[in-house]
Amino acid sequence: MATKKTTKAKPAAKSAPKKENKSFISKLKRFVLKAMLWFFGLSLFFVILFKFVPVPFTPLMAVRALEHNSGGKDMVCSHNWVPLEDISMNLQKAVVASEDGYFLKHNGFDFGAMQKAFSSNQKGKKLKGGSTISQQTAKNVFLWQGRSYLRKGLEAYFTVLIELIWGKERIMEVYLNSIEMGDGVYGAEAASKYWFHKSAKNLTKYEAASIAAILPNPRKYKATNSSAYVERRKSKTLRVMRQVGKLEY
Repeated sequence: MATKKTTKAKPAAKSAPKKENKSFISKLKRFVLKAMLWFFGLSLFFVILFKFVPVPFTPLMAVRALEHNSGGKDMVCSHNWVPLEDISMNLQKAVVASEDGYFLKHNGFDFGAMQKAFSSNQKGKKLKGGSTISQQTAKNVFLWQGRSYLRKGLEAYFTVLIELIWGKERIMEVYLNSIEMGDGVYGAEAASKYWFHKSAKNLTKYEAASIAAILPNPRKYKATNSSAYVERRKSKTLRVMRQVGKLEY
């Protein structure tokens, strides 16, 4: 009589944890890829939109309003958008003289100024950023304030986009309509009325230099009844303005 041979069943290979691990990693990769594509798509959309549409508000405006509120002050946000042709050429030259002398020559980054700023900071001197008008515009319109590698990386990304899509004239227009020019005062038109009680298109050279001189810290410095330090900045800006040629965007 034949006897049946019984074979022991081999234990199943423990592959479930590995499969779960691979599944998690693949899901994470897909999530990161989708997030990157969404970020790229949305950022491109808003850059293209703001090439044609006035920027209604910036992250800094919201932050300052909240700061005012938490400090028990009125939530002030004075901001009047005007086209570039309604902003005095004096002010356009003043910010170039004060903030970015190579604005029309660089592609968004002034590496010479960045190197000087880095060297100065390494020596323990007062921190300087070396940011161009393009970089400042990208930061003001799309990003938050502060210093971090993430923010600087995103600032570089948006700077490249606006240089490629907007061009210099639009960058200057957005810059002069968006930057902080006083406590709760944003843009050339609001600043001109706040400091000099006139429209931005009627600013004199001295008045334009006065506004440009306070840009490093517009909540601390005053364009009128200024400190000795600000008066020196005004004088320097006026001297450099004489060397700024015609701004051909």
